[in-house]
Amino acid sequence: MSASGCTWAQLPPVFGPSRPTAHRPFTEWTRARVWAKLHRLVLEELGSRGELTGRGARSAR
Repeated sequence: MSASGCTWAQLPPVFGPSRPTAHRPFTEWTRARVWAKLHRLVLEELGSRGELTGRGARSAR
């Protein structure tokens, strides 16, 4: 699995929970494909609004 963004050690305190507490639901959501489902729903919503047409449509995907 590749990494992107910041590491868990860089998680800002404003997010509240400790790294292990934040990582646990993230891992569960990843296994449950929550991120993929959320991405699909966002694309569907933007598409229904016509916001995925023309310039910039590819970058939103």
